[in-house]
Amino acid sequence: MNIHEYQAKSILAKYNVNVPKGGVAYTPAEAENVANRLGGNLWVVKAQIHAGGRGKGGGVKLARTIGEVAEYASKMIGMNLVTHQTGPEGKEVKRVYIEEGSNIAEEMYLSMIVDRATSRVTCMASSEGGVEIEEVAAKHPEKIFMVEIDPVCGIQLFHIRKLAFDLGIRKELQGKFTEFMTNLYRAFIEKDVSQLEINPLAITKENNIIALDAKFNFDENALYRQQAVMELRDEDEEDPLERKAAKFGLSYVKMDGNIGCMVNGAGLAMATMDIIKYCGGSPANFLDVGGGATKEKVTEAFKIILSDPNVEGILVNIFGGIMRCDIIAEGVISAAREVSLDVPLVVRLEGTNVELGKKMLATSGLPILPADNLGDAAERIVKAVKKAAA
Repeated sequence: MNIHEYQAKSILAKYNVNVPKGGVAYTPAEAENVANRLGGNLWVVKAQIHAGGRGKGGGVKLARTIGEVAEYASKMIGMNLVTHQTGPEGKEVKRVYIEEGSNIAEEMYLSMIVDRATSRVTCMASSEGGVEIEEVAAKHPEKIFMVEIDPVCGIQLFHIRKLAFDLGIRKELQGKFTEFMTNLYRAFIEKDVSQLEINPLAITKENNIIALDAKFNFDENALYRQQAVMELRDEDEEDPLERKAAKFGLSYVKMDGNIGCMVNGAGLAMATMDIIKYCGGSPANFLDVGGGATKEKVTEAFKIILSDPNVEGILVNIFGGIMRCDIIAEGVISAAREVSLDVPLVVRLEGTNVELGKKMLATSGLPILPADNLGDAAERIVKAVKKAAA
């Protein structure tokens, strides 16, 4: 789960991580009021969407008068902001964040992420801040520094000293940097964050260390114990099909292809997408119905797949262990009749009650193509979709 920048900074402030003062606004008049409340003679107006690269798309502006604050807010609110992370369709800006300007001397990059390969928190930093870290990694990999933090012990002084040395933090600032990193790590752990990024992390001419931007990604499996974080969720920033799937306990991620997939088990779903690509097709989604799906749940999963206008064919791949094949067949038949199926459908069933499930599909009167194994299923659906498009 992601949140907006202003929400991320609010969390950081509660952990005594230094951030600029600011306020959110939904109208130009509100933006003007925030700037007046902050005072000063320099403000930053930032579009609030769940995507990076806002500055290049016109979503970050420096304002030197109250009038400019209102002007930039007026242009941003309601605009369709396109960045390298939104895709060409962009995202509508519904609010802006107004914050006080900072007297920047140096900009750096800092992030923390849960590394599943090492079962540790990896902290990544670079002296090159304010730019896309991917560019730095590609052109200047020697400027990327990492430390691994054992969650049992937590962040230690030697971790912070190494990062300070690598980043070239001046001796007189190392106490502030230690406090900054300690509080940042505490926020990361206590809020069940899976990824945290500060770009840029700035040192000001007044010798303060401050997070000029902040992005949080939370572990959705831990949200049940993070009620305050849950309340920050902005469903307008999420894919409507993914929201609908979540309400029915389905793991669904929309993709760019044209072959819809319904599978039970995350590993099998990944393998199904891989073999579709191998056979020359392109998956339209990842969808795991889980091990104990009901007929109703399968029906909803099928309807969600067909709600995607890009879907030109569907592959159902079920291995019935806990999940019975006849239940899957019943759900598929029910959904296909309810939505008036008009795209090719290939179904591969194996496991508990497989013969009953296959018989139900065969006698349903629906144009369902059976498959004997996963390879056969992928070849059939790719061929059927290409034939329908010809």
